[in-house]
Amino acid sequence: MKQLKDLLFGVQLDAIQGSTHIPIKDISFDSRKVVENGVFVAISGGEINGHEYISNAISKGATAIICEEKPSIMDDKVCWIYTKNCRKALAVLAANFYDNPSSKLKLIGITGTNGKTTVASLLYKLFNAAGYGSGLLSTIEIAYENQLIDATHTTPDPLQLNMYLNKMVNLGLDYCFMEVSSHGIDQGRIHALDFAGGVFTNITHDHLDYHGSFAEYRDVKKQFFDQLSQNAFALVNADDKNGEFMLQNSAAKRVRYGLQNYADYKAQILEHEFSGMLLKIDNHEFWSTLIGQFNASNLLAVYAVARLMDLDSLEILELMSKLKNVKGRFQIYQTPNSATVIVDYAHTPDALKNVLATIAQIRTKNETLLTVVGCGGNRDHDKRPMMGNVAAKSSDYVIFTSDNPRDENPDEIIDAMEKGVAPEDYKKTLRIPNRKEAIKAACMRLVAGDVLLIAGKGHENYQEIKGERHPFDDYQVVHEICKQLF
Repeated sequence: MKQLKDLLFGVQLDAIQGSTHIPIKDISFDSRKVVENGVFVAISGGEINGHEYISNAISKGATAIICEEKPSIMDDKVCWIYTKNCRKALAVLAANFYDNPSSKLKLIGITGTNGKTTVASLLYKLFNAAGYGSGLLSTIEIAYENQLIDATHTTPDPLQLNMYLNKMVNLGLDYCFMEVSSHGIDQGRIHALDFAGGVFTNITHDHLDYHGSFAEYRDVKKQFFDQLSQNAFALVNADDKNGEFMLQNSAAKRVRYGLQNYADYKAQILEHEFSGMLLKIDNHEFWSTLIGQFNASNLLAVYAVARLMDLDSLEILELMSKLKNVKGRFQIYQTPNSATVIVDYAHTPDALKNVLATIAQIRTKNETLLTVVGCGGNRDHDKRPMMGNVAAKSSDYVIFTSDNPRDENPDEIIDAMEKGVAPEDYKKTLRIPNRKEAIKAACMRLVAGDVLLIAGKGHENYQEIKGERHPFDDYQVVHEICKQLF
C-alpha cells in the first residue's frame, strides 16, 4: 500500500478536507470495484457521472474521494480531494501508484487515423527480433514476454496502462510500442506518461461523431506532440499536410519521413505484386511481403524509429524483410479456384481509397474487382456516403452490407452509403445486409484471377448487433465459404 499524500504528487489540487496521511490499497473510477482503503475518482463524461456514485464507493470502503463537485452529503471519515480535472488526476494517481513505469523504459506512442496498429505491431516484432525486450499496447492485443491479451480499447484507461507498463518494467523490458488514440488523448488516458518518442502516421475523416469537427479531431492529435519533452522525438509523415502542424510548439526533436515529399527518411517502391513489394531505403533494396504504398509508408516509419533508437541500418532492413503483415491488414487468402481475397480493416474513406488504389496498381484489369463493405452503427454518419462513393467508383462490383450495426438498422446505414454512389456507378452495386450472405454472394462470383476485397472489420472476430457481440471473423468466414464452394 502507498500513502495518499504520495499518490497525490503532481495532481493539480483545489482543496483538501481530511488527512492525506492514510494508506491506500487501490484506485478505482468504477464504484463497483472499490475495495477497503481505496481511492474513488469521480469521472464525469458520456452517459455516466461518477459523482452520483460517491456514496456507493464509500459504502464499499473508499477512504478517499477525488471529485470536481462538492457532494450534498459529506462523510467526515473520508478524505475529500477537489480538482478541476478528475481524468488527469486519475492518470497521475495511476502513474504514482505503479511507481511511474513509463519513465523506466522507452515508451513510443503512435497516433494517426490509419497505420497505428501496423506500425506499433511491426516495431514490437522488429525490436524483439533484434534482441530488445519489448511490449505492445495495440488495438488488437497487449503483448509482452509470453503474454498475449486481447485488447478492449485502442488506448486502455490509465490504471490498466500503468499496470501493464509496470509488468513490462518488472520483466526487464527495454521498450513499449503503444497506439495512441484521439479518444485516449482527449480523455486524459495518456496524461502523466513519459514518452521517449511520438509518431504521426496521417489524419483523415474519422471519429467526427465524437470530436464534432475535423479541426477538433486534428487538434486533439496535436496535443500528444505538444506534451512530448525535449528529450523525446516527434516523427511525422511528411506526405500528410498535417504533419508540420503536429510539430508546431512541440519541444521534441523534429523528424520527418515520406515517400513523396522532402523528409529525413525516404523510401521508394521499385516493384509491386500481390506477393509483396521491393523497396529502397537509404540506397539499400529489400523485399517485404507487405503490400501497398500505405504499407511502404508504415515500413518507413518503422525504419525511422529504429534508426532514431540507434539500431544499425542494414540490421533493420534485414529484420524488416522478415516481418509479416498484421492480422486483418491487407491479409490475403488465395481461393481454391485461384482468385485472391483481401481482408482489410479499412473503415474510413481514405483507408478504403488507399487499399483500392493499391489493388489497382497491381491488378491487370483483365479480372474483376469485387468489394464487400459496410459502415459501423452509432458512429460517424458523415463518412457513410463517402465510403459508398469510394467503393463504387473504384470497384467493378460492390456489395453493401453490415459492419457492426450496433443499435442501428443495417438497411438505414446502407441507405446512407448508397447516397454517395454516383449515378453511373449505381448499376454495379448490390445490397445484402447479412454480412455472411454478402461475402458468400461475392465468393460465388469469383473466377480465376479475380480479386475480392472484404473491408471494414479486419482483425475483429465479432459482429456487434443490438448490444451483443456475435462471433464473426471475415478471414475465417471466407475460408469456410470458399472450401464449400470450390
